[in-house]
Amino acid sequence: MKPTLLILAAGMASRYGSMKQIDGFGPNGETIIDYSIHDAIKAGFGKISFIIREEFLDSFKSIFEPKLKGRGVEVDYVFQNFDLTPFGIDKEIERAKPWGTAHAVLAARNQINEPFCVINADDYYGYDSFEKMAKFLTTEADDTHYALVGYQIDRTLSDHGSVSRGVCEVNALGNMTEVNERTEVYFKEDGSVAYKDTTGEHPLPNETRVSMNFWGFTPAVFQQSEPMFREFVMANEENPKAEFFIPLVADKLIKTGTASFKVIPTGSKWFGVTYKEDKEIVQKSISELVANGVYPANLWN
Repeated sequence: MKPTLLILAAGMASRYGSMKQIDGFGPNGETIIDYSIHDAIKAGFGKISFIIREEFLDSFKSIFEPKLKGRGVEVDYVFQNFDLTPFGIDKEIERAKPWGTAHAVLAARNQINEPFCVINADDYYGYDSFEKMAKFLTTEADDTHYALVGYQIDRTLSDHGSVSRGVCEVNALGNMTEVNERTEVYFKEDGSVAYKDTTGEHPLPNETRVSMNFWGFTPAVFQQSEPMFREFVMANEENPKAEFFIPLVADKLIKTGTASFKVIPTGSKWFGVTYKEDKEIVQKSISELVANGVYPANLWN
């Protein structure tokens, strides 16, 4: 059974100022999602599922369905909303934004019956990552063995300031033992990497692996994470900014011995867009990939 690509695209993009999920970055207006889908199809994925807000549906259909018609992949849509009754929670909780990435994954629980991977809509991951994840999902994944792609930290940083990164601790078996969120990671003048916290500056080896939200699961994760979500909602009903993130689920599955997470190393360079100022950098990065023959100038021709 071919795996599914689940794309997290329901974000409100408040810091970007418009719908960055469908903004054009390629030479012919290609979105970042276009490049992820192109790489996923090439790697052997059989279905593309978009997690979106329902009001985005017409836009997504008009942009992506003409491109994907006849390409041998199924396309469907999952709506992330504020309705908690499907999770057995009979109360309305006032919120301005959805409940986070792990809640978005749970929204797909009735539409995915095969191994799948989860990515962000506004991040570029590189073909190597999709190829390795497809192999894992079709040959290794089971209901207690999941994965994430681990990016080399110096291939995810910005030349324009510090960033936050989830730094993976990996054991001798190649499995993640925990993810530590480092909120101020940056290049030093000599090209080495460091992070700062309340105790000062600390070096990080350039080959340190970080999570960029590229996860691989089987459908068992829905049943495993749903009780966690109910507990999270009850504990955070008075906190409108609390979000149920995928690393929270992964951490609990690891610590309870329910599942392991293989860290799949990749040499791909990651880049993404958070602020409007990032657009020019992303456009330049894609132009370089096209110039180097990684992608054709017109991706879908």
